[in-house]
Amino acid sequence: MSKARVFSGIQPTGGVHLGNYLGAIKQWVQAQDSYENIFCIVNAHAITIPKDPKELRAQSLEMATLLLACGIDPAKSSLFIQSQIDEHGALAWLLNCVAGMGELNRMTQFKDKGAKQDQVSAGLFAYPVLMAADILLYQTNAVPVGEDQKQHLELARNLAQRFNRDFGACFVVPEPLIAPSGARVMGLDDPTIKMSKSHKAPLHALFLLDTPDLIAKKIKKATTDSLGVVAFDPTRAGLLNLLCIYENLSGLSREAIENEFQGKGYGHFKNALIELLVATLAPIQENHQRLQASPDYVTKVLNEGCARVRPLAQATYTKAKELMGLV
Repeated sequence: MSKARVFSGIQPTGGVHLGNYLGAIKQWVQAQDSYENIFCIVNAHAITIPKDPKELRAQSLEMATLLLACGIDPAKSSLFIQSQIDEHGALAWLLNCVAGMGELNRMTQFKDKGAKQDQVSAGLFAYPVLMAADILLYQTNAVPVGEDQKQHLELARNLAQRFNRDFGACFVVPEPLIAPSGARVMGLDDPTIKMSKSHKAPLHALFLLDTPDLIAKKIKKATTDSLGVVAFDPTRAGLLNLLCIYENLSGLSREAIENEFQGKGYGHFKNALIELLVATLAPIQENHQRLQASPDYVTKVLNEGCARVRPLAQATYTKAKELMGLV
């Protein structure tokens, strides 16, 4: 029996923080044996806001290096850069002609990102359609999604169903692959907002390549409260965020963690969390350093991943084009 095909994409901008790792990449790595995996560095999504071309090229290769360092195995998964396969943009145009202005207007991320810019590009408005094309191009069975991506996957499902109804069977309708609970990481300085690459505060996000000293500084200054009791309490957002990180990295139950730190205070807990983070990130950082010294290997992995998935992308686009009467 063939494995279900899973597609995941990640933008190459701003490095990889702990939220990206625990919320997505760690699950990708652990599930590699369970699915047929396609991992894409979605660099075309990054140009919805102005980007320096040299910087974007460098960031795309750096993201590939980081994913490999985290454990993405080219023997088990296809890894490539979106712009290597022109059918992403070509299929997006076909789907733009199927999508409605109203449903794109309802995209909450467009509203959030658009509100922060003086001039909003048409690409930012339409990028959920490109995201749908990314998914549908590979006849994807399932897509790992967090809470903030459910709306985009629902659009992809709607477009697939509408196209299949109006033009003929073409696309697999993808199902959501829900990430485990507790994988949502909030800002260290403000636990009311999700950890973000774009947040400018220096102590907001913890990145995979942060030094042990910087990890210690960020965790020691991370928001908690004045109660001093280590417990999983949803009304204490700062402490809960740190405890969920510890839970995810340690694999211990909540009861075991509370027992471990009973009566020991926040200082003791934070030191233990620092040690756990440093130990978890050390092998990733060592792998990254080794891979950075072998850029030709990273390029080879990307080219081989592209070669594996390109025939599928071409076949899907050709079928969609023909069903719409484009010859």
